[in-house]
Amino acid sequence: MAESTGTAPIELLVNGKTHKVIVYPDTPLLWVLRDELDLTGTKYGCGEGQCGACTVLIAGVPMRSCQMQVGNIGGKPITTIEGLAQDDRLSALQQAFLEKDAMQCAYCTSGFLVASTALLRSNAHPSTQQVAQFLQGNICRCGTHPRIIAAVQRAAEMGKGV
Repeated sequence: MAESTGTAPIELLVNGKTHKVIVYPDTPLLWVLRDELDLTGTKYGCGEGQCGACTVLIAGVPMRSCQMQVGNIGGKPITTIEGLAQDDRLSALQQAFLEKDAMQCAYCTSGFLVASTALLRSNAHPSTQQVAQFLQGNICRCGTHPRIIAAVQRAAEMGKGV
């Protein structure tokens, strides 16, 4: 990764709000979200894009924010875990994660919730196999994958969208 020559003002649309930051364009989006915007729900896991803890939606597509340079966002809307609840109410998916006890240490949960949101927006009623395949890039060290899959399917059954 080539280093930039200096900081630059960058405008980001995060969770429906516009934010202006002055950072190096090659700064990973993860650090801008956490350090500049105080959105700490997106977690640093491996720093290599392998674990999924840092997953955010960029224009509706799940992306690893630790690997995305902030200067390459190009005005696309970003959704973090903080943007999933609406009007201080949990999304159906977040509620299903609670109902199914789909978290243990919860470090990976935000990445799973964001990725699962993308899945349910593209496939409202995924099979167990489809959920497992879609989420295979997200890692839970506590082994709650079966409960996570059950929660995604529960949200789909609720039919309230994500």
